[in-house]
Amino acid sequence: MAEFDLVEPRDTLEPTITPFVDLERATWARLSNQMEQPLNLDDIERLRGLGDALDLQEVRDVYLPLSRLLYLYVQGAGATHRATTTFLGEQTSRTPFVIGVAGSVAVGKSTTARVLREMLRRWPETPDVQLITTDGFLYPNAELERRGIMHRKGFPESYDRRALLKFVSAVKSGAKEVSAPVYSHLTYDIIPGQRQWVRSPQVLIVEGLNVLQPARTRSDGTVGLALSDFFDFSVYVDAKTKHIEEWYIRRFMKLRSGAFSDPASYFHRYSKLTDEEARETAHGIWRSINEPNLKENVLPTRGRAQLVLRKDADHSVRRMLLRKI
Repeated sequence: MAEFDLVEPRDTLEPTITPFVDLERATWARLSNQMEQPLNLDDIERLRGLGDALDLQEVRDVYLPLSRLLYLYVQGAGATHRATTTFLGEQTSRTPFVIGVAGSVAVGKSTTARVLREMLRRWPETPDVQLITTDGFLYPNAELERRGIMHRKGFPESYDRRALLKFVSAVKSGAKEVSAPVYSHLTYDIIPGQRQWVRSPQVLIVEGLNVLQPARTRSDGTVGLALSDFFDFSVYVDAKTKHIEEWYIRRFMKLRSGAFSDPASYFHRYSKLTDEEARETAHGIWRSINEPNLKENVLPTRGRAQLVLRKDADHSVRRMLLRKI
């Protein structure tokens, strides 16, 4: 096991001190080599996102050890809760264990979140695992247009941060049921009147671009709450920017004959593009919106995660950086 500097590798023989332990995939995989693979090929097809290289070997090598680690964290949280109730001399209900999953557009964080939900559900003490994405907390398109930030959709300012904090705070406080708005990737907008309900889960996974953003400094110099203040564990899905760009363009090309072909799709106009036009359009969207957001807002939060899953050019996870402290 080597230690890894999350900022930049340095050309020196001196050891680099970091809060992370760097594990190669083979070493990580051995941490659960006595456990049975809980998923099958049908599960993989259902969970895999467009363009992801998820297969049974990836689940066994990467997500099986991770699910074991998270299960141990959940058990540890339970022990802490019992210690607290003993100290207080009263019984209080245990609140959900909350996991944040962050990363760039097209890096595969949604697949990671879905696989974790499925894997954790197979453990005996966590059958109730629910998943929420922060897409539902984007402002409706009409509000983004009113604010003049439609071109910055996905940037931190395009989210109703207050509503998102209120939602996760209520879940973490033990509310019996909490609802969130629902986002449609087809219409590229919030669905009016539709809600997703979260009802007292044992584990809640919160997935989104900016879930590890630090708290904002208010005009009076005080600092408010960050969404990550409510997380018990966090995962950042990482890859080189040039690889993510290629994955984004590749996914865009596939969507032309998929979701974009639906006349109801917000992006239906792209379905008629030639291959050359489509690739040029995707490249332009990446360079003007997704890459700046990644570099300015998403990537700087990587070091805040408890675990970084680093992907290679083929979309497979090759290294894991686990926080020691």
